[in-house]
Amino acid sequence: MKSSVSARLNADLLDEKYEQWCDDPRSVEENWSAFFEGFELGSAQVKQKGGAANSASSTTGATNASEQDLAFRGKCVSLVYNYRTLGHTQAQINPLLDEAPRNPRLELSQFGLSDGDLEREASTPFFRGGKKMKLKEMVSGLEECYSSKIGFEFMHIHNTEVRHWIRTRIENRFTESQAQNFDAEKTLKWILESELFESFLGKKFLGEKRFSLEGGEGLMVLLNAVLENCPSSNVKEIELGMAHRGRLNVLRNFLQKSLTTILYEFTPDYVPAIVAGDGDVKYHLGYEKVRQLADGEVRLSLAANPSHLEAVNAVTEGKARARQRIIGDDGVQTDRKQVLPILIHGDAAFAGQGSVAEVLNLSQLPGYRTGGTIHFIVNNQIGFTTMPADARSSAYATDVAKMIEAPILHVNGEDPQELVWAALFALEFRQKFGRDIVIDMYCYRRQGHNETDQAAFTAPHIYGKIAKRKTLGQSYKSNLVENGTLTQAEADAIQNSIWDKLEEGYQTMRELEKEGDRSQFSGSTAEPQPPYSHAAVNTGLKLETLKHIGQTLTSVPEGFTLHPTLAKRFVPRRADALNSGEGIDWAFAESLAWGGLLLEGHPVRLSGQDCRRGTFSQRHAVFYDNKTRDRYFPLQNLSEDQAKFCVYNSFLSEFAVLGFDYGYSLGCPNMLAMWEAQFGDFSNGAQVIIDQFISSAESKWQTPSSLVMLLPHGYEGMGPEHSSARLERFLQLCAEDNMQVGNFTTPAQYFHALRRQKKRNFRKPLILMTPKSLLSRAEAVSKIDDFVDGTCFQEILPDDKVFSTPEKVDRIVFCTGKVYYDLVQHRESIGDESTAILRVEQLYPYHEEMVKALSSQFPNAAKFVWCQEEPKNMGAWSFINPLLADTFDARIRYAGRKEASSPATGSKAMHKKEQKALLEEAFSI
Repeated sequence: MKSSVSARLNADLLDEKYEQWCDDPRSVEENWSAFFEGFELGSAQVKQKGGAANSASSTTGATNASEQDLAFRGKCVSLVYNYRTLGHTQAQINPLLDEAPRNPRLELSQFGLSDGDLEREASTPFFRGGKKMKLKEMVSGLEECYSSKIGFEFMHIHNTEVRHWIRTRIENRFTESQAQNFDAEKTLKWILESELFESFLGKKFLGEKRFSLEGGEGLMVLLNAVLENCPSSNVKEIELGMAHRGRLNVLRNFLQKSLTTILYEFTPDYVPAIVAGDGDVKYHLGYEKVRQLADGEVRLSLAANPSHLEAVNAVTEGKARARQRIIGDDGVQTDRKQVLPILIHGDAAFAGQGSVAEVLNLSQLPGYRTGGTIHFIVNNQIGFTTMPADARSSAYATDVAKMIEAPILHVNGEDPQELVWAALFALEFRQKFGRDIVIDMYCYRRQGHNETDQAAFTAPHIYGKIAKRKTLGQSYKSNLVENGTLTQAEADAIQNSIWDKLEEGYQTMRELEKEGDRSQFSGSTAEPQPPYSHAAVNTGLKLETLKHIGQTLTSVPEGFTLHPTLAKRFVPRRADALNSGEGIDWAFAESLAWGGLLLEGHPVRLSGQDCRRGTFSQRHAVFYDNKTRDRYFPLQNLSEDQAKFCVYNSFLSEFAVLGFDYGYSLGCPNMLAMWEAQFGDFSNGAQVIIDQFISSAESKWQTPSSLVMLLPHGYEGMGPEHSSARLERFLQLCAEDNMQVGNFTTPAQYFHALRRQKKRNFRKPLILMTPKSLLSRAEAVSKIDDFVDGTCFQEILPDDKVFSTPEKVDRIVFCTGKVYYDLVQHRESIGDESTAILRVEQLYPYHEEMVKALSSQFPNAAKFVWCQEEPKNMGAWSFINPLLADTFDARIRYAGRKEASSPATGSKAMHKKEQKALLEEAFSI
């Protein structure tokens, strides 16, 4: 039976599905199961009518007719399935092609059908609810749904509910009123606003770079269609991220930034209103605006962005999650529906940048999900001068989005009505399922990469076609006049009104410029910071508060079974330190700092790879029941009105996760936001975020952040890969008090530095070289007296040794981090009484006055040494040498490893030899 049915159905897919169904009816989708049940029932009825197996009637024409009908229905089902799967491959999505090439796999002959079957009734329960139709009507309907101006990719989605919802919306869209939710006049206005804005800038500022949206004006249709439907969809805010292509257009026509300000930014005499920092080019700037709509208001925020493509994606997602927390959009009832992230991509960048895949992978992770992102791809079909054939190995630029089973809509960018439908579909999908969705808008770039670039050098044929092509605005305007939607006078009035407003804005700008009144050029969303201050900040806590936090950290609920190691060693060690007031280690100090901030109303967030336990099993911010794996977060149980504590193990990414946490720090400034690298050198993978955002954002965009980066660093003889957090790279980026870089030696210093992040009137990123071996080193502990009220962080720490005759000290060794303990140990072993060791805990901003003050107690010191574990061309030497030399007006001597291309040796024996040599050198030069 099985083989005969498969032969009659004559379709590979049906063969496969029927085999599956015969083996296990539950293994196939519901619609397939229903079909095969009906098929079996029909076959059984045919046999019953035919009588006994050996009767002549079993081979009558009626029986054969029924079997042929069933086979025909099977072929029709296969046809429908294949259109749903492959219809997009022949959709009319490319405006530069007069006709899309047909896919031979969708020819009737591929399904055992022919033109002679077109008049046969082909209704099936699998297309438009079983509506009766002929095969030719079915083919026409499938073409209309799946091979018109939108190509749909959704059959890769495993979730049956999601897939069926999408299919129903697609197949019913042409049976609904197409005029619903579509206003042709308003859509024309959106297009003309975009088109005329670019044309106006091109005329007034000839040759100026603006990275225009010309050829991709449909983006404004997508954005505005989403925006107008936000209030009815319960969306209160949009967090927007995009690169420079079309950014000025989005700033003006979507966020409604002041036209006079945008025009002024093109003038030769433009000076940013905010004089602090260096500023940035106009098409990198961010902006915020509350848009008043007919049925509500929506807050819009466009993240500032460097030219590094796709780098802003993770930052935008982090900002969105922070806003969701702030407005209470992270609860069960709202479930992240009220803040919508929208990311705008270029086709070449979406396919080429690895950060895209990393950010997509964030979408459903507990610590990073934002309720789904709408991705708009402005598919110019070229990347600078590179054509798609040279830019990607996939059929579409969007194929990477299939990794998270996002539905993908390929849309013709010159069909405004389809653009509106796609935008509303995307918004509805996102709000219903909380998942990402991609709209790939096929368009073109009318200009070159910028307005001074000649695109015809490398694409003469394509740009010859583009030059002859009417603009979208003029083409759509003509269509509306021709079909009677607008009269010629009405259409011209819309266009003239837009142009007049542009001219009016330009004249206003020129008048203000002549008068010297720059106060009217508003539009900056910068947050200027007070000057950096070395002033001490009281970051200690009351003793009873410290003990309350400590007791909470060393308690678990009744019946909760701790792992034996934690129960016998970890928790008792903390309890003993708390009771004795001595021996508080690094991780305990960290948790005490967090606890204090939580009780004071500051939320705390830590994310990174395996950071809940800690790379070195030092933290245990989460306890797991050893029998059930139930989780218990001690720091979530300090008091009923405490702030929220979150700690998340991230996926194996640095770029996306650091960018996300940086964005979170921007959106939620009251929170202590922290990112931890599993090992310090892992931050290499996030260098773009460090360079483009963390170190320079305040100077470029006046966007302050207090993000903390924890980078395990230290030379323990474990090889080159995980020894160095590349301290030198961070120090090279330091200028204009842009961030703080430290390498601490005591847990108390770490405690105070974390709390200091939330106790000053300015915000700066904090980059910490955190220890590895010091986490458990017996000497690297602090007393509870170092944490109490009245104590604070110290940028430079004095020598702990008591010198009976400080006048005998003739050498001061400066160092930072772990090597301090090795220096102290070596000094004791050789009985040295003439060398003092000062610790530069905060390398930047450098506190020169404190260095002088602590050095002054050794009036006869004439030799100054910098000692480090890192090779001479790495670590802090190149940075600190000129600073110390200026402080003492003296030569600073170097004790450390020689220059090297690799951070450390792979031989433990060689490491020990080098370490011994640099310690000896520190006390002998």
